[in-house]
Amino acid sequence: MLNSVSLTFPDGSVREYDAAMSGAGLAESISKSLAKKAVAYSIDGVVRDLSDPLGKSGKVEIVTRDDPRALELIRHDTAHVLAEAVQELWPGTQVTIGPVIENGFYYDFARNEPFTPDDFPVIEKKMRDIIARNKPFTKEVWSRDKAKKVFADKGERYKLELIDAIPEDQDLKIYAQGDWFDLCRGPHMASTGQIGNAFKLMKVAGAYWRGDSNNPMLTRIYGTAWADQAQLDAYQTMLEEAEKRDHRKLGREMDLFHFQEEGPGVVFWHAKGWKMFQNLVNYMRRRLDEQGYQEVNAPQVLDKSLWETSGHWGWYRDAMFKVTVAGDDTDDDRVFALKPMNCPGHVQIFKHGLKSYRDLPVKLAEFGNVHRYEPSGALHGLMRVRGFTQDDAHIFCTEEQLASECLRINDLILSTYADFGFDEISVKLSTRPDKRVGTDEAWDHAEAIMGSVLETIRTRSGNRIKTSINPGEGAFYGPKFEYVLKDAIGREWQCGTTQVDFNLPERFGAFYIGSDSEKKQPVMVHRAICGSMERFLGILIENYSGHFPLWFAPLQVVVATITSDADDYAAEVVAKLKAAGLLAEADLRNEKINYKVREHSLAKVPVILVCGKREAEEQTVNMRRLGSRDQESLGLAQAIAQLTEEAVTPDRRRKRAA
Repeated sequence: MLNSVSLTFPDGSVREYDAAMSGAGLAESISKSLAKKAVAYSIDGVVRDLSDPLGKSGKVEIVTRDDPRALELIRHDTAHVLAEAVQELWPGTQVTIGPVIENGFYYDFARNEPFTPDDFPVIEKKMRDIIARNKPFTKEVWSRDKAKKVFADKGERYKLELIDAIPEDQDLKIYAQGDWFDLCRGPHMASTGQIGNAFKLMKVAGAYWRGDSNNPMLTRIYGTAWADQAQLDAYQTMLEEAEKRDHRKLGREMDLFHFQEEGPGVVFWHAKGWKMFQNLVNYMRRRLDEQGYQEVNAPQVLDKSLWETSGHWGWYRDAMFKVTVAGDDTDDDRVFALKPMNCPGHVQIFKHGLKSYRDLPVKLAEFGNVHRYEPSGALHGLMRVRGFTQDDAHIFCTEEQLASECLRINDLILSTYADFGFDEISVKLSTRPDKRVGTDEAWDHAEAIMGSVLETIRTRSGNRIKTSINPGEGAFYGPKFEYVLKDAIGREWQCGTTQVDFNLPERFGAFYIGSDSEKKQPVMVHRAICGSMERFLGILIENYSGHFPLWFAPLQVVVATITSDADDYAAEVVAKLKAAGLLAEADLRNEKINYKVREHSLAKVPVILVCGKREAEEQTVNMRRLGSRDQESLGLAQAIAQLTEEAVTPDRRRKRAA
């Protein structure tokens, strides 16, 4: 063939094809059954339309509908069908953008009267009609003049802005499904019929055009789409369960925390919530002490010159809070910043005093309160805040120590997650982004070390820990591991990180004296386990649905009386529980015992000890467990011993067993 390409297939075989052959033709040449199942194809990992010509050599794969990569195509295509359905039903509605998002998609519409969920049934019916037409997705490349004229004639002024925003060196693609078409980068499946009917419209929201409050308000319709009905049903069941577990709802019921307008994005911790927060901090402190970390504390407010040196003022300024003196009559006009992270402060602490290679690794840890600006619309309970606490640490080590330190961090992270009941963990290595600091040689070296550590993590776990690569997703200053845990209802949360930093030690001139008596730059490793302590607590609340293990509950035992005759005995029981190290309160109110039990169960108290006149006389208690209707009569000493043993924290239990 004069104009041929060389394709490498997943089985390693290599074959020559005409460069003009389409992906559909390629699938057909392999087998007719594969061609029927194909929805797209990829070369070197880039997914393409089946109608696209091969054009280049590389590693090729045919993407079928049951391929995980097809899910994004299903959702993308469903968004287009939603837009067509809306414009068929309500002519004159303008369409703007409709991207794929996690678990689904959305589309923003400009219409005088906003849509409501009451419109969903008729829209969904029309969407099914469009899918049943099974019109092919076709692609054309238009000139800018043609595109602007066509969309202007249709009254689609938002599309005109989008066209102007596309760089001149990029093709302007138009995708059609029958008579309806839209400006789109693609790719798409072969036809609307490949979408299937496992989709559902979920909610509506207001959204400013381009996210700017100075622009018109649009109506955003959110939807979800899946490969089959079973997946859709499972997702909806998960959402129902997630709603029951919402940490904001449980936070109110358990009296843990609240938010208010005067402090957007910062937490007002109540006594029980703050106790839970401190339980987490104390647990982490003990774990850090086992690993030889030194806990430090760097200032909250620092002159902006430090943040300029670190690079944050240039890279991160839009997310930082600026601080100045409030008074008018002052000669101090310096600009300060609330710290968005702890690392520059830790470098200053490392630099204070001469360090030798014999001192390394130096491990500095801080439960540092940091502030980062988040748009008000992005704030979400404990999960997305403006002020939070990082369980932050920085390890200053030699290059030779880097691999072993990363493995020690990994073991600490995994054992911490296991103590909280998380056993489905994945670790992702994020590699160099396009915009970065440091030489390619330094990146090559760091990525090679991290890649080797990643393989060790996988093999040491017996493949239980899933590992993968995130190309181009590293920090600007170095590659990183991201630790993702799966909760009780299958949701994934990215929490822990291990990040190698070329940037800060060099910028701040940090050094140690090597064995050759020369100054050397240390490797700096950023490490977090919980990440944001507030967010991690939100995850824990939802994972446990408020039913915490006894060792972590902010209130472990309530002693509730049946009659006032038992008040003195209840006070005695509480005193003995507290003396044994348990978190206990008495409920002596003049209320029926069923009312008390119901109220404390709603507040998710793990154990209720019921005391009446007979229990006082016999020195016994009736024990009720959260979530159980059963009760057990125990002697007071036996009950206290049982609860005290149950409340031992996992780390202390390990030490006791060693």
